Amino acid sequence: MSLLEKINKPSDIKKISREELPELSSEIRGRIIDVVSKNGGHLGSSLGVVDLTIALFYVFDLENDKIVWDVGHQSYAHKILSGRNDKFDTLRTKGGLSGFPKISESKYDAFTTGHSSTSVSAGSGMSCGKRIRNENSKVISVIGDGSLTGGIAYEGLNYVGGAGLDHITILNDNDMSISQNVGAISSFLSRKLSANYLQTLKSQFGEFLKSIPGIGEDIYHFAKRSEGSFKTFVTPGMLFEAFNLDYFGPIDGHNLDHLIDILNNIKELNEPVLLHITTVKGKGYIHAEKNPTNFHGIGPFDIKSGDPIKNGEKKESYTSIFGKAIVEIAKKDEKVVAITAAMPEGTGLLPFAEKFPDRFFDVGIAEQHAVTFAAGLATEGIKPVVAIYSTFLQRAYDQILHDVAIESLPVVFAIDRGGIVGEDGPTHHGLFDFSYLRNIPGLTIMTPKDADELKDMLEFSISHNGPVALRYPRGEVANIKSENPSKIAMGKGEIVRQGSDILLIAAGRTVSECMIAYDILKEKGVSATLFNARFIKPLDIEKIAELVKNTENVITVEEQVIAGGLGSAVLEGLNDKKINSFNLERIGIKDTFVKHGAANELRKEYGIDAEAIVAKALEMTS
Repeated sequence: MSLLEKINKPSDIKKISREELPELSSEIRGRIIDVVSKNGGHLGSSLGVVDLTIALFYVFDLENDKIVWDVGHQSYAHKILSGRNDKFDTLRTKGGLSGFPKISESKYDAFTTGHSSTSVSAGSGMSCGKRIRNENSKVISVIGDGSLTGGIAYEGLNYVGGAGLDHITILNDNDMSISQNVGAISSFLSRKLSANYLQTLKSQFGEFLKSIPGIGEDIYHFAKRSEGSFKTFVTPGMLFEAFNLDYFGPIDGHNLDHLIDILNNIKELNEPVLLHITTVKGKGYIHAEKNPTNFHGIGPFDIKSGDPIKNGEKKESYTSIFGKAIVEIAKKDEKVVAITAAMPEGTGLLPFAEKFPDRFFDVGIAEQHAVTFAAGLATEGIKPVVAIYSTFLQRAYDQILHDVAIESLPVVFAIDRGGIVGEDGPTHHGLFDFSYLRNIPGLTIMTPKDADELKDMLEFSISHNGPVALRYPRGEVANIKSENPSKIAMGKGEIVRQGSDILLIAAGRTVSECMIAYDILKEKGVSATLFNARFIKPLDIEKIAELVKNTENVITVEEQVIAGGLGSAVLEGLNDKKINSFNLERIGIKDTFVKHGAANELRKEYGIDAEAIVAKALEMTS
């Protein structure tokens, strides 16, 4: 029986001897690599913290103590050791384990995560709750150096230190978040000395002091009291000591004996503590160690070569189309700049960064700063394009409204991953952007049906003298030919197909689903008009009203929550036009959070695919 098979709950690890723990570490890494190679997932982050996870489980009591993993990219070892090893093969599959910590999945998942920099704030709330209830258990927040570029991390640290909470923060420093870290904090953390060197220096100096005749012991004890001051100047501890945190480190995050010893010592303290460890992202898998960026979030791959497994010929994605298009526009207009929040690869901006390094800005995991930074650029006559995933742009809502929209500044929000994204689940689906943006005065919202429309919309957005949100999905681009193609004009949609029995109104990716539905309905003798709205705001309500007067049966289709989206906009517009003779059904995500799983499986389950459109159309026309 392997060591891993002996662990069915967190406390079982304590039955394993410390000498056997490196073997357990190797088994866990092998298990993670095997499953992620089949299912995809966040490999490098989870491999990097296997030793830390083992040490935390070995020292603390997870029946009472809580571990809060920031973001959750690094939580796979935690899942394996907390009784989910037998289900680990289902990771990120529909109905299986989530790729992130999830309160509803396990009592050992202290907090549901998915967005970065939240662990200290959440952990401080738990520590404060325990203090109110006079509980003596511990809360440990594990945060990566990349997440320290997010402002909420410092708000949390500031509160922990100011309130004097009994709380442990562990800084996992691997010089990487998703991409290379940027900014002053990253540079500051890089000024570190090896723990072994510091310990050797301290030991040798201590022996020297004690050897001084007569006064040696007194000087030695004085030096010990001053040791902390010395340490803060030769390590990054100075920053954290300023937050009133007792700083320890940096120490090797792969030395299990050292980790267990220091955690045992820290556990006895009842004050705010920060332990700084250094780790290697992708530890134990050579391909991930050599290329941590590619192995941060990865699809299925061949373990031996590290190469991705391709399922047929892969078409170009909306992300890559956007990346190429912005480069071409920037060649003609030197005022165009691009901004990302630690996602240059994910947003397709690497070609731009390489071509125009002085016009490319990666601000780190700091979406709020990215938006207000763009607003500042816009006041200087620059044309900023802010490329951020839909789910992460939610974090900067106030900045969009307050800093950009009030003065109608010409900032373009290139919103990637709009709609269902798949295996990363509810924290990553981009299903709320129409709703949270549509109520902002003066903000134009556009979404392309295919590659050509994305390029045209990007050019239109950059030329527009006001804020624009350009939202596009994850995945392969569509190629849809309209019967009467038209250029992009403010607030104007297009008729893709003309019919008489039912009106389908769609925008973005759902135009493709409607095209499939159109063909099926045609075979069944139902003639449909397909209208591509293009603009969610301003909506082409004049044309829609005209079409509704001719075709009273109407279906709106959107890959987003139904409340406040395209269907709502159509209903509001028709109401304002005093048109009330129509039968309208809205297809979209009802009042729920969408689970994780393959994107097409989820579209089918939540009833927003071509099959659902056909069924609804037949029901309305029968």
